[in-house]
Amino acid sequence: MGDLIVLRAHRVLAYIGALPEEQTRRQPFEVDLDIEADLSVAGASDDLTETIDYGAVTAAVEGALTEGRIVLLERAAQVVADCVLEHPLASAVTVEIRKLRPPVPHDLASSGVRIRRSR
Repeated sequence: MGDLIVLRAHRVLAYIGALPEEQTRRQPFEVDLDIEADLSVAGASDDLTETIDYGAVTAAVEGALTEGRIVLLERAAQVVADCVLEHPLASAVTVEIRKLRPPVPHDLASSGVRIRRSR
């Protein structure tokens, strides 16, 4: 693994879940991204066009998660990975998505999945 863009705790309200009530009310999620990309050109040039714009990535991720209803966290993570890998500089991404306050009868702060995808 080489250079990384690290984005942490992006909070999104989305319809993700297998239970009927999870498909009718938005719930809070956190998304962490480790985006693998060659950052040497941007490091030398100090030019935003030579790197991955964090604002654009977070907007795209939020759009991907909120445009429909998803059942599994595994699918949500894959949707995010696909979205990030659309950027030509992204060679791989690790996505962690956590459902905050999952609807289980136990004291569980979050549930989640982590995947890594590459081109």
